[in-house]
Amino acid sequence: MIGTQELIPIFLIIVLLFGASKLPELARSMGSSMGEFKKAQKESELSLREFEKSITEPTAPKSKVQETAQKLGIDIRGKSDDQLLDEIQKSAEKPKEVSEP
Repeated sequence: MIGTQELIPIFLIIVLLFGASKLPELARSMGSSMGEFKKAQKESELSLREFEKSITEPTAPKSKVQETAQKLGIDIRGKSDDQLLDEIQKSAEKPKEVSEP
């Protein structure tokens, strides 16, 4: 840690470089910079947690329409429930082949 003996010469050099009138402005700008940095750090940590959570959570459960379509052998990838219902209805309208004994 920096002790009192080290802080005094550092403070004197700062006063000589910037002048006593500029010190409050310098302190304000440093404080606002630190605040912005901490805000950005918290936002990035939050987005990282959300990303990790989205990876570890299981995918959304399938709807009944999707389950039915999959049982009928219909490809469900990228299709809405309405599209799947149309395909289920079309497959139900097709005449079934009857095997003769």
